[in-house]
Amino acid sequence: LLFLFCVSQMDTTQESYLDLFPLDAIVYLTPDSENVLEDIDPSKVYVLGGLVDESIHKKLTLQRAQEQSLQTARLPIREYMVKTTNTKNYHSETLAINQVFDVLSTYYETRSWPAALKAGVSSGKGYVLPDAVK
Repeated sequence: LLFLFCVSQMDTTQESYLDLFPLDAIVYLTPDSENVLEDIDPSKVYVLGGLVDESIHKKLTLQRAQEQSLQTARLPIREYMVKTTNTKNYHSETLAINQVFDVLSTYYETRSWPAALKAGVSSGKGYVLPDAVK
């Protein structure tokens, strides 16, 4: 609900983020980045949702960011969560836009990655917090 509320309050434009912000202020969030998002910097602009559909195109968002000479980062899923056993042996760090938003907004509020990841990463992704495994 928070995601939908925030989206309804946003101003929209047809202009590209590349035209609106300095390149060094833009961080493109992609699950394929080698850089881990350790904190949210209020002086940065974070690009979420590089893909409209939920089909997984490996490294497409990373490639797009590199073509635009943008900084990249990924959510610290591997650093704070563990793979859990599931029937399909499925593990994915690719999240829908609303899930990424939930993670970022919860982190901004709590300054806790475990709390943020718990809020946004469903167990269906194959990752859980270590204390959930016990």
